[in-house]
Amino acid sequence: MLEVLTGSGLAASAGLNAYIPLLLMGLLARYTDLMDLPSGWQWLGNGWVILILAVLLAIEVVADKVPVVDHVNDVVQTVVRPTAGGLAFGAGSTSETVTVSDPDTFFSSHQWVPVVVGVLIALGVHLLKSAARPVINATTAGFGAPVASTAEDATSVVMSVVAILLPVLVLVFLVGLVASLFWFLRRRRERRAARA
Repeated sequence: MLEVLTGSGLAASAGLNAYIPLLLMGLLARYTDLMDLPSGWQWLGNGWVILILAVLLAIEVVADKVPVVDHVNDVVQTVVRPTAGGLAFGAGSTSETVTVSDPDTFFSSHQWVPVVVGVLIALGVHLLKSAARPVINATTAGFGAPVASTAEDATSVVMSVVAILLPVLVLVFLVGLVASLFWFLRRRRERRAARA
């Protein structure tokens, strides 16, 4: 159960920033005993992978703080964040990667489930973030973009650390996320009704 919570927290974190949970897992696996990646995920601790993730993180951190550029970044990240969420969930929940030589066996053994769950969690968080950002930019004339982005990055870091060290607290975050989603949808419905 704790592995599922860890994977869920890492996937949700990837929905906010694709590279933070992957980089954190790679660093912890390489330099500490806090993270023990399954054999199929050891590549996350490779020095070159860590370097590439750090460079990609730096690019996203800058791009996500500039109004208009942040929207373009969110469009590009619609593919990247769910993919990173699937990887993070798979690695965080101690799933083994497999070589798909027989697709029937791959799907019948349910080895794909953790990756798909991670993709869906990260996609949900990403869509919520992407829907909220234009509203923040429009209501603050763009000045809210760096503040919102910094808050998202901080949340991603904290969520990744919590998912690894105290996975039970991930439940609190996930409940808050679902509550935020319902609040956002209700507000959006009320605004449309007010306009009509």
